[in-house]
Amino acid sequence: MADEEEANLVESKRERKRKAKIESRKQHKKTSKVENIKNPGFDQELLKETTCYMRNGLRCVHPYYFIFTTYCKGRWVGRSLIDVFKEEFQSETKEYYEKAITAGKITVNGGLTSQNAFLRDNDVICNKVHRHEPPVTGSPLQIIELTDEVVVLNKSSSIPVHPCGRYRHNTIVFLLGKEHGLTNLFTIHRIDRLTSGILMFARTLSKAQELQRQVRNREIEKEYVCKIQGEFPSEKVDCEEPIVIVSHKIGVCRVSRDGKPCKTAFTRISYNGKSSIVKCVPYTGRMHQIRVHLQWLGYPIINDPIYNHESWGPHRGQGGVSDQLVHKVITELAKSSTTMNRENTHFTEAHVTTHQYAQTTACSTSDQTESHCSRSSKAESLDPECNNCSENGDSQSCTDTNHSTFGQYYDKDCSECHIVRRDPTPDELTMCLHALSYKGPNWEFRTELPNWAIIEEEDEATSPSITGQISSVED
Repeated sequence: MADEEEANLVESKRERKRKAKIESRKQHKKTSKVENIKNPGFDQELLKETTCYMRNGLRCVHPYYFIFTTYCKGRWVGRSLIDVFKEEFQSETKEYYEKAITAGKITVNGGLTSQNAFLRDNDVICNKVHRHEPPVTGSPLQIIELTDEVVVLNKSSSIPVHPCGRYRHNTIVFLLGKEHGLTNLFTIHRIDRLTSGILMFARTLSKAQELQRQVRNREIEKEYVCKIQGEFPSEKVDCEEPIVIVSHKIGVCRVSRDGKPCKTAFTRISYNGKSSIVKCVPYTGRMHQIRVHLQWLGYPIINDPIYNHESWGPHRGQGGVSDQLVHKVITELAKSSTTMNRENTHFTEAHVTTHQYAQTTACSTSDQTESHCSRSSKAESLDPECNNCSENGDSQSCTDTNHSTFGQYYDKDCSECHIVRRDPTPDELTMCLHALSYKGPNWEFRTELPNWAIIEEEDEATSPSITGQISSVED
């Protein structure tokens, strides 16, 4: 009996310790959110850590050194450092990581270590990498509204909103800071890397909080336009199918009764005998909501690299797919050269394999509104891996095996510096989904229609609500 009471006492102490640890982490997260709002984000030193340059209509970034940092994860405790890197970050060989540890590129708690060192809880692991970023469109940023309180852009396709995946300097927040001196912005909403159109930032905390209240109260009306294959129904179509995220790593969602409730209204604008231009009005802001609802209806966006992928079957996932098929789809997408992501949400792999490429959905930030006010310039701490694009004059490659081409940017130990890549084509940098307008209680921002959505003369009468003009109102 005494032994049983002692065992219960030990178990009780463990449970209290576990709960205290969980509560401590919750408080840390709350504090972090507050600090992210109040404290400045990317400073000038970070913006200057490398430079961008133009090549063949693309904005490229010179390779640079970057240190990824993370705390030891629970499942890593008690394992050797080399074992963790070998098993969890397979983009590089065991030999590479052994050399990196010996050279001091991989450290634990700020000091040199050995590959056989065992990791402990709360150890700080740093990984210094030679970072390569993929190229994006070279089109200049189009700012359609700039006041003391807001910055509004017509975002080009292919540029992520903020650092994510392999992107850092080739992101909107970095480009605004580097090219326009606009820093410490608050992200109000986000759109996918391949989606173009309206993107809003607040310049003051008070404005960010005001807009956030409007978001919470669903006072903001959003209007998108897309292009789909075939003839979309002439009558208005409402889709209220719930959506669930099935893979955070490669950014894939699906319709599921276990998903979150959402609603999108679709109205056909025009049909030219082959494809339709469709207006999309999302009433909620789930990840990939418009894209997933169109797929479920049987009309995926014409060049959607995920939801119009052949792995969904001949009907491209119309009406939903089985659990068995969705796992197959994720596997196929992970192998695809146009959708490979390999994002690791726990730490950062230094490099990527040669089949990763331009249409990667690594920065699938979702066509959604932020659920809380946050600095767009928040420094990424557990950023997914990076790759692609170093200086080269050859229009067919981002990287040249001729070391003299790199000059000061070449690192003999960097696998990316030895990989030849072709430049992405304009089609590979574009998806036919555009955020046309955002409207609040006393303001509205609208862009021109993208070229792929220009309506034929004979169809203009069917689209009175699409003006194709840039306008903004701020009372």
